[in-house]
Amino acid sequence: MESLNLVESFSEFKEFKNIDRTTMMRILEDVFRSMVAKKYGTDENFDFIINIDKGDFEIWRNRIIVEDGEVEDENREIAYSEAIKIEPDFEIGEEVSERVSLNDFGRRAVLSVRHNLAAKIQDLEKELVFKFYKDRIGEILTGEVYQVLKKDILVVDDEGNELILPKNEQIPSDRYKKGDTIRAIIHKAELKNNTPQIILSRTSPVFLEKLFETEVPEVFDGLITIKNIVRIPGDRAKVAVESYDDRIDPVGACVGMKGSRIHGIVRELRNENIDVINYTTNVTLYITRSLSPAKISSIKLDEADKKAEVYLKPDQVSLAIGKGGNNIKLASKLTGYEIDVYRDDIEIDVEDVDLDEFVDEIDEWIIDELKAIGCDTAKSVLNLSIDDLVKRTDLEEETIKEVIKILKSEFE
Repeated sequence: MESLNLVESFSEFKEFKNIDRTTMMRILEDVFRSMVAKKYGTDENFDFIINIDKGDFEIWRNRIIVEDGEVEDENREIAYSEAIKIEPDFEIGEEVSERVSLNDFGRRAVLSVRHNLAAKIQDLEKELVFKFYKDRIGEILTGEVYQVLKKDILVVDDEGNELILPKNEQIPSDRYKKGDTIRAIIHKAELKNNTPQIILSRTSPVFLEKLFETEVPEVFDGLITIKNIVRIPGDRAKVAVESYDDRIDPVGACVGMKGSRIHGIVRELRNENIDVINYTTNVTLYITRSLSPAKISSIKLDEADKKAEVYLKPDQVSLAIGKGGNNIKLASKLTGYEIDVYRDDIEIDVEDVDLDEFVDEIDEWIIDELKAIGCDTAKSVLNLSIDDLVKRTDLEEETIKEVIKILKSEFE
């Protein structure tokens, strides 16, 4: 009865920990061998019979029969007079198998076995979780927000495993509360102090790639290949796509009818502006497409140093650079070329004035903001509307109005 109750008690671990029967039996045997070795000095002459399903558990000790008075090792040898008490037909030199009662080990040893078993199963669970997620790196996971901390969001999967979405892997505009459903990419699997740490990411380019696979069947089927993805999470992304089938328009397929396919991705990424462009090995054309929506006048390439000088009409410069310089940054990352933008001034306005000339009247940081969108002269600023300037810079409307007033006074 004692073995039945004990094994049934140990079986509780199996029910809750999702460990297969063979592994459970191996763990049980290892734990009991350790207990036996501690008491008898070795476990080599012991047999263990474990049947978790039936609740059977037995320990048998094997000893050689020797003459009375010649026992040198009581663990491995048994006197003839003792052996015939077990079975009268035994003879000297034969092996005796005798069942060992758990009561012989004492209550403290049995409690120690339970503790060791729990520890081994916990370690195995950690190892299984680590291996499971290490093999799934790069896959999208849907989980539930368990706790929102200052720097991290704790997420639980369907099995109750705890995952981490760090602050730097969250889209800046992400806002979650406990119980919300969250989608992210499995970014990393690490072991720290023998504890698995599964790191999720919503900012990784791989996350955007997997969203395209989910929303665009042609990408999932391999008919359209994503050649490169660059992102400023939550703000803008550029995706270069290519189709090996001339009948398939890769950009059109990714965007979908009236944007039906891309809209789902944009919503998931908190309205991240996604530019999908056709990939090409023609570098000049590739750079031209990457700077969309700006229209390029001409490009000078330095292929050795991977540099490109791009010339545009004055009204296209701010489009090419983008708010905060994001458009040109992403274009450079996408193409692998360091891109410099220049105004293509066919007719040079000799009466125009460089913004740096106004440093006594306009704060330098404001001038830098205007230069960041391609406005480096007074007239280049005056050629844009107030709404356009507000939209493309981080300046307040009142500030822009004051700047325009100062600039206009220069030409009056």
